[in-house]
Amino acid sequence: MASSFERTELPGLIQRLQEPRRFLQVVAGPRQVGKSTLVRQALDKLKARPGLAQHSASADGQAATGRVWLASQWETARLLATQAGACVLVLDEIQHVADWTREVKRLWDEDAASGRDLRVVILGSAPLLIAQGLTESMAGRFEVTRLGHWRFQEMRDAFGLSLDEFIFYGAYPGAVDLIGDPQRWARYVNDALIETTIGKDVLMMAPVLKPALLRRVFDLARRYSGQILSYQKMMGQLDDAGNTTTLAHYLELLEGAGMVCGLQKYVGQVVRQRGSSPKLQVFNTALMGTAAVLAGDRLMALKQQPERWGRFVESAVGAELLARHPEHSSLSPVIRYWNNGQQEVDFVVQHGRDVIALEVKSSTMVRPAPGLEAFVKVAPEARPMRLGAGGVPLELWFA
Repeated sequence: MASSFERTELPGLIQRLQEPRRFLQVVAGPRQVGKSTLVRQALDKLKARPGLAQHSASADGQAATGRVWLASQWETARLLATQAGACVLVLDEIQHVADWTREVKRLWDEDAASGRDLRVVILGSAPLLIAQGLTESMAGRFEVTRLGHWRFQEMRDAFGLSLDEFIFYGAYPGAVDLIGDPQRWARYVNDALIETTIGKDVLMMAPVLKPALLRRVFDLARRYSGQILSYQKMMGQLDDAGNTTTLAHYLELLEGAGMVCGLQKYVGQVVRQRGSSPKLQVFNTALMGTAAVLAGDRLMALKQQPERWGRFVESAVGAELLARHPEHSSLSPVIRYWNNGQQEVDFVVQHGRDVIALEVKSSTMVRPAPGLEAFVKVAPEARPMRLGAGGVPLELWFA
C-alpha cells in the first residue's frame, strides 16, 4: 500500500516538473522515507504529457567511475529531450558519485547556455552531505523537496497502525509488513536500514577516525532517547570515547542522516551549540523498538513498564515534531528542551517570537506539571501545552 500512498509533497513536485526548465530539483531525506516512490509517482502522472520524455538511473555502486556514468546518463537524457522536446532526468543516490556537484553544475550550465529543456531531479539519502554539496557548488540553481520520516497519520492511513504500534514500531513503511514477526522486523530494520545508513551515508559525510565508536554513540543515543545526558556521562558509557568534541561531532553526523540528534537547552533567543547536556532524540522510534525487540521485549510487556514506555511516548512526540519540520532552515521552528534542577519541560518549540512548551504525559493519571509552571515564569510569552492525561489527548495531537 505504501507504493500507492501519496505524501503531501507530491503535488508540489509534479507542479515543478510541469514548468519549463528553471531549477534543478533535489529530493533529499533519510533512507526509507519514500523519496524514490515520490519521484516515481510524479513521473507516472506525467507520462501522458506529450513532448516530455523520461529517463531514470541510480548511482548506487558508481563511486569509482561516477563522473563518467553521470555524463553518460545526462547524454542519454539530452538525446531524448531533442527527440521529444523536453525530458525529465532522474538521478537516484547521487551522493555515491564522487565530486558530483562539479559535474552536475557543468552539465546543467551547458544545457542552460544551449536552451535545452532538460529537467533534472536528483535524490540523495544523506541529507547533510547533499546540502553541503549544493550550497558549495550549485547556488541559485536548485530547489529542494525535503522528506522527513513518516508521521502517525500517514502510517495510520496507509497501513492501519494504532498509535501504540506507531510509538513502538516507528515509521519505516518498508518494514510494516514484518511487525507480526517482531524478531524478523527488528533484524530487517537493523540490517537493511540502520547498518546501511551508517555504512553508506554517515561514514561518507566526513572522515570518521573511529567507526566503531560512532556506532556505539548511535546505540547509546537510541537507548537513552528522551533523556538528558551530558557528554561527560556519555564518555563514561563508551570505551575509547576520545573527547567531548568527537562525541558532539558524531552526533551531528548521525543527525545529518536523520537518525538521532541531541536537542539543545532553551536559553531564550540563543541556541546553545554543543551544550554540555543535550537531550538525546531519535528521528524514528523504530530505532528504539529494534533495540528493545532484540533484547527480548515486546510491545504489550513494555507498556507495563511506565518509565520505559514513557520514554518511548516522549520520543515519539519528539520524532513527530522533527518529521513535521524536516527542512531545518532558518525559517523553521527550533526544537529544544528546558530544565532547571528537577523542573523540566520536555520540548520547547520556538518559531520566531512564538514559543510553545510541551509536557508529555504517558500515564492515565492526571498529575501536576511543575516544569510547565516554572517555565512560563521565566518565559511568560510561552504557550504551555500538556499532551496526554489532563491535556490534549495524544491521539488528537498526533492526528
